[in-house]
Amino acid sequence: MTAMEATLHNAPRIKDLDPVTFEVLRSHFDFCCERMSKVLQKTAFSPILSDILDYSNAVYDADIRLVAQSPGCPVHMAAMHFAAQASIKKYGKENLHPGDVVILNDPFEGGTHIPDTTFTMPIYRGVDLLGFAVSRGHWQDLGGGAAGGQSFGTHIAGEGLRIPPTKLFEGYEINRDLLDLIKNNTRCPEYIEGDVQAHMGALKVAEQEFNRAVDRYGLTVVEIAMRELIAYTNRISRGRIQAIPDGEYKIDDFVDTDGFSTEPIKLKVKIIIEGERLTVDFTGTDRQCIGAINSPLANTYSAVYLALRFYLCPEAPANAGLFDAVDIILPDDCWLNAKWPAPTIGCTTVTAAKINSSIWLAMGQAMPENAIGGTMSDVNWLVCAVTDPETRRQTIFSDLPAGGWGGLSGQDGASVRFDPTGNCMNLSAEVAELFFPVVYEAFDIRMDSAGAGTYRGGLGARLQFRFQGDAELSIETSRTIAGSPGVEGGKTSAVQKLYKLDAEGSSQVIGGWCEDGSWLNPLLAAHRFQPGEAFRIETSGGGGWGNPMAREVEHVLDDVLDGYISIPEARDSYGVVIDPEKLEIDGASTEALRAEEPKAAD
Repeated sequence: MTAMEATLHNAPRIKDLDPVTFEVLRSHFDFCCERMSKVLQKTAFSPILSDILDYSNAVYDADIRLVAQSPGCPVHMAAMHFAAQASIKKYGKENLHPGDVVILNDPFEGGTHIPDTTFTMPIYRGVDLLGFAVSRGHWQDLGGGAAGGQSFGTHIAGEGLRIPPTKLFEGYEINRDLLDLIKNNTRCPEYIEGDVQAHMGALKVAEQEFNRAVDRYGLTVVEIAMRELIAYTNRISRGRIQAIPDGEYKIDDFVDTDGFSTEPIKLKVKIIIEGERLTVDFTGTDRQCIGAINSPLANTYSAVYLALRFYLCPEAPANAGLFDAVDIILPDDCWLNAKWPAPTIGCTTVTAAKINSSIWLAMGQAMPENAIGGTMSDVNWLVCAVTDPETRRQTIFSDLPAGGWGGLSGQDGASVRFDPTGNCMNLSAEVAELFFPVVYEAFDIRMDSAGAGTYRGGLGARLQFRFQGDAELSIETSRTIAGSPGVEGGKTSAVQKLYKLDAEGSSQVIGGWCEDGSWLNPLLAAHRFQPGEAFRIETSGGGGWGNPMAREVEHVLDDVLDGYISIPEARDSYGVVIDPEKLEIDGASTEALRAEEPKAAD
């Protein structure tokens, strides 16, 4: 029995804390994190925090175990505690006092990719250490060879300013020298100080709320509640694992390229169920890459825990109780266990998404009643540096074009949804056009992008915007070689594509499959656009669930009427023949028939 297991095993059960108090404090910890996030969003200066919501906030106990987290960016869930541990190890608990805040973004000391910046602050009640408040946000830009750090080079130094655990605040007073150093290493210094203060505001909220709980219930009760909350999630997780049939469940997947490779980068996942323990084994995964999709350990662990949470305990409180039920086997030399100086800029947006989708597919083998088609498994994170044609000032903005999730038993997949690794928003056209010299021309559903099935996948999207000034665009994306896989006989979705359009509207593929059958690298670094040129991305849908020929005819007709699938797609994938001359929007005069009897999908 490990030390953690012994602690949880011997922890007081809920009977030692009356159920009402337990539930009130559980809700209070959640409220604390939600309030942290609201303060951060309302006071942040950069749109990636205030509008796209690419941040997370959490509270930890004095042993740096996750107690609660706001519904922010899920892939931060387990990665943040690695950053907190590294920050506290650097200084020691005894040398961290009220109002001390440690900043960190180093991918090799508990970070993920350089833009994800973590702030850790101890919470005290007098001389007693209650726990830690942690706030992480994706910052707009921290230098590097391209905007947002998306240089897609071969060394981490090209991705921006790498900050080891360093005190940014002492006794609530900011270190101006360090702040100035950070501002000197960004393309948008106007955001930095405001974002720092927003994170500090979030940390102070946690301090206030923890002390408010102690005021009402006392220190001992609050400490017992944190311990029992972790034990509660642990018991749920172990019970769910024990209900899964023992065995090994395997999936092979890949990322299209690391930007330099001519072959896809392989990912091998084996899930082993033995009693109440679950092991995720990545043995056989490709070695560390040259290019920038490498994932540091913290990011890989976080992606694993996130993926399993969907299957094991989606309704349970998000805390360290899940982590203890899972073992991870991670080869030392693979691209999911990156070592310095490997570039890692794509680790959260490409790699974590691929890990999540692969584990879902493997868990679908173990729990076929809960199988779900593959997601688009990519955040499609883009960053643009655009020069204002009037002021000549360079502006930086990001967006996250959404795609489709997979179909599942009894339900079509969700359409135009952010990848499961995040809980972010797309940048609205109104905000983009207000602050940046761009014009958004389209953001709509992409017809025929979903994988066909008895329950089809969700649909992808088409996003297009035009630059009014000189621009450089960087983007990370995958699913350009093959679409999202189906399950239980469902079909694969359409692939993703990137386009450049000239002022007259003529387009050319700049990432993915071309008309002549050639394929272009979809990891673009500082790709040049002239004023008046436009960029378009067509995102992938989710994979289908079940034999498409068994889909209800009425559902196929509804999809055609809604513009989700075309008449040829209805015929080719579902065997439903529709006469376009008799097709009316209200469907009243629609005549359709099944072309042939249902048969097994390809």
